[in-house]
Amino acid sequence: MYIIAGLGNPSKEYEYTRHNAGFDAVDRLASKLGTELTERKHRALCGRALIGGEKVLLMKPQTFMNLSGESIGQAADFYKVDPQHIIILYDDISLEVGQLRIRTKGSAGGHNGIKNIIAHLGTQDFPRIKIGVGAKPDRMDLADYVLSRFSQTDRRVMEDAFEEAAEAAQMLIMEGPDAAMNRYNGKKGL
Repeated sequence: MYIIAGLGNPSKEYEYTRHNAGFDAVDRLASKLGTELTERKHRALCGRALIGGEKVLLMKPQTFMNLSGESIGQAADFYKVDPQHIIILYDDISLEVGQLRIRTKGSAGGHNGIKNIIAHLGTQDFPRIKIGVGAKPDRMDLADYVLSRFSQTDRRVMEDAFEEAAEAAQMLIMEGPDAAMNRYNGKKGL
């Protein structure tokens, strides 16, 4: 079994913001798989699907970004899912708008949602798909930036990125991390 979790903040106030790129990508994946994230379980909105014959729990934690690990850790404990089978999709300000980067492990890189997941899982060894949202402009507060919305031009680029992130998550499960990294890492903004 796998868990695929997109990170973001619940409520209409945060829809379509940079920080909700993970939510948007998981919504795209759910749509591709013909499921909806309507089940409320493990402090998240959840949906179930099959990818390459593997059972998958799709999640959008409703704990707010900085406490995402509480929800994901709870689901991992309940279903006895190994951290290597937990795929996290989230925003990354160090990547160009729309650029993806897949990693199988690593530090939080300053991302508080990932810090919390590492704390709750007790390891950094879980796959993640970083979705580039662009660098913060000088003199702009980081929180204000990640909670802001994309320009129309960037939003079109991000729609393609969400599609590719959904495909990358499926590829991680069906073909493994090396194949997914070879295909998606290094591509510049889509």
